[in-house]
Amino acid sequence: MEGANLGGGTKMQIWALAALLLATPAAAQQSSPISDDSLKSWLEKGEEVESRTDGDLNGDGQADTVLIGRGEETRTVKAMLLSKGEFDVDLVTVGTLKLDSYPLGAAEVRITKGVLKITDLVGGTTAVNTVYRYRLAPGPKPRMRLIGLDATLYSRTYAHDGLEISWNLLTGDYITREMKLNKSGKGDAAYDRIIEKKSKKPSKVLYMEDTPDPDELLGWGGG
Repeated sequence: MEGANLGGGTKMQIWALAALLLATPAAAQQSSPISDDSLKSWLEKGEEVESRTDGDLNGDGQADTVLIGRGEETRTVKAMLLSKGEFDVDLVTVGTLKLDSYPLGAAEVRITKGVLKITDLVGGTTAVNTVYRYRLAPGPKPRMRLIGLDATLYSRTYAHDGLEISWNLLTGDYITREMKLNKSGKGDAAYDRIIEKKSKKPSKVLYMEDTPDPDELLGWGGG
């Protein structure tokens, strides 16, 4: 009987340990305590919420927030860290980006392993698709640093040639690709990337507020 009791106790301990291990990942995935309604107080004047995305930007296990507000003539991205005090919680803005005011849909925002990726499509029949990548630069006053920018200029009606650029600000690698229209193809097959040029474009540290205009990098006036 003593052996049976010991076996039962051991089984209970094993089950308890298994339950603890299963619960740990769920506990690590914390949701933001900031409600959608209270988040509106961080919007710029005249803007409504286009989207919010929660994720860990600084590796502390807490859910930070990226907010995009949209007004009649403005769109503003705000990257904000969750700050927990003894009795309250708050958001601290660590980066602001002004986007084109007339997108072809809401921007796609993802936070993966501390990297913030924003994909935005703007324009009309001629469109520019831009991918911005940021990572938090630590310090007494942390700020979101631009680490990569990709942009593609193309015709949504397959009316003209296109151009791609890809800039890695950490290495300075800068790639341009000329996209020639392939009238026999559609979708991804509508363009042939026939000329690729690689160069170096070193840069000082650029923060989110310093993000260059993709239209200017592409040499397009936006008209």
